[in-house]
Amino acid sequence: MAGELIYLDYNATTPLDPEVIEEMRPYMEEHFGNPSSSYSYGARTRGAVEQARAQVADLLGCEPGELVFTSGGTESNNFAMKGTAFANREKGNHIVTTRIEHPAVLEVCAYLERLDFDVTYLPVDEFGLVNASSVEEAITDQTVLVTVMHANNEVGTIQPIERISELASERGLVFHTDAAQSVGKIPVLVRDLGVSLLSLAGHKVYAPKGIGALYVREGLRLEKFMHGAGQERGMRAGTENVMGIVGLGKACEIAGRDLDRNAGRMMETRDALQEGLTRAIEGVRTNGHPGKRLPNTLSASIRGVDADVLINDIQAGVAASAGAACHSGQTEVSHVLRAMGVPESWARGTIRLSTGRTTEADEIEAAIKTITEAVTRLRRTATGD
Repeated sequence: MAGELIYLDYNATTPLDPEVIEEMRPYMEEHFGNPSSSYSYGARTRGAVEQARAQVADLLGCEPGELVFTSGGTESNNFAMKGTAFANREKGNHIVTTRIEHPAVLEVCAYLERLDFDVTYLPVDEFGLVNASSVEEAITDQTVLVTVMHANNEVGTIQPIERISELASERGLVFHTDAAQSVGKIPVLVRDLGVSLLSLAGHKVYAPKGIGALYVREGLRLEKFMHGAGQERGMRAGTENVMGIVGLGKACEIAGRDLDRNAGRMMETRDALQEGLTRAIEGVRTNGHPGKRLPNTLSASIRGVDADVLINDIQAGVAASAGAACHSGQTEVSHVLRAMGVPESWARGTIRLSTGRTTEADEIEAAIKTITEAVTRLRRTATGD
């Protein structure tokens, strides 16, 4: 692997799986028909869309008719939250969420607050875990939506979705979870989770960017997201992204087929990375729950370095993300680390490393060496040695 960039940012995005590319190819080169057309060109693409819907449904354990294709996780979150809020406005104006959600949820909350909705942002503990009892305590007679992410994108902590869904169901509430990071890494079955709505992003599961899906439990009423013709059961108008949908369907088929093997491989490389960095570098701590965590995610705080400087130093050898960013000379710690109460002296040196299903052992060894050497250089520079 000498001289090659080692990619350890799979939580940011994934490459296209070769099988996905081959499945998509005919819809790039030959089958261009509009699925709404009645003749053979349309019939072919319409069939491909419905096959993909069945593949996604099989992975999530739902009915194909409960899925709406979207442009990605952000749109799915927007659709779920705005659609629920606007469809239930006569019932109440209160939403319950957490402080560690993705911006695609938090920004929607901020938007709804400007429209006179009230939002309760629940705290998390030092592991990034929300207490289900705090959700119960936050619910009022005005609550119309509870939205809690399945697994955190920065530290990987997996939330007690099953228990929260029970509490929401007991009160007759709509419960949405953003599962963009968990699908394809751990089992995500909507019936087991008990959720009303679930968001999925294609580019996190080795499918193309610009495609996603929203699970909408049968019978649930949402204000439609896109107005126009009658595509996607009239809930999301616009000619379907056939090529992307086909790719998402194949990616979900692969994710279900190889879930155990891929999860085991990701955990093996993630653990080797964590152990290697902890052994090689003095002053490293791991963020996130030690057990209830995605198998591929490592949030590591390194004392005595700034994350953005470290990421810049290693960028020719290792692709990773920072948990803190420097703007105008000031280090800005992520809202997730702040919510977890990570001290700033640690938080400012936090990087996120996430492995993928093709990450190799020699890549892990090389990444440890590159990061260790960079930390040593930066610490020497900081102390003037």
